[in-house]
Amino acid sequence: MELSLQSQIIISSDFSGTIEQLQSMAPKEVSFELFIKEDENFLVADANEVIAKAYLASQEKVYICLASALFSDVVQNRLLKIIEEPPRNKEFILITPNKSALLPTIKSRLIVTTLHEAKEEKILDLDIRNLELGTVYSFLQSHKNLKQYEAVEVVEAIIKEAILSNSFNLDEDTLALFSNIREALDVGSSSDFILTTLLLKLLAKKKKRDFR
Repeated sequence: MELSLQSQIIISSDFSGTIEQLQSMAPKEVSFELFIKEDENFLVADANEVIAKAYLASQEKVYICLASALFSDVVQNRLLKIIEEPPRNKEFILITPNKSALLPTIKSRLIVTTLHEAKEEKILDLDIRNLELGTVYSFLQSHKNLKQYEAVEVVEAIIKEAILSNSFNLDEDTLALFSNIREALDVGSSSDFILTTLLLKLLAKKKKRDFR
């Protein structure tokens, strides 16, 4: 699809190239505010900074460009109101590789321009149904120092598989932990600590097999 300069969601993994194209289309009196997270999750703190910048008065049109591999649900909900009702002379452009990661409420507020969408890849090479201490250790060793957006994807996949597998005693405290872990990633907690906490909790909640 041909790119144009307007408020929109752009599906592209080439953040710099896409922004350069947009800037080349802009008249001289137009300016850009850029919030680019190449290898990181877009955090709530980033969203708060965007909102603060958006409310600064401007006599000229300003395009506020947000580019990230992953905008969490918390961040998208934080940005929803200002995207829906932007301040005077402000336009919002979101750039991300995967349209499926965006909430319907966000997609309904902006047109979607697809340049090139990233292909989904398998992100979880762990047998959740047959979780053992040895496989947990190996998994943690092979997933050290994940980027924030990668950790979010892995954590969400683990939680989804754990719930669907019916292999764990998931009480209210455990479900609350799932929610807290997801929020902790949104504010930048260590991915190694989060994954270790989650998997050790699942091991502790694993249902005993009946061999009778």
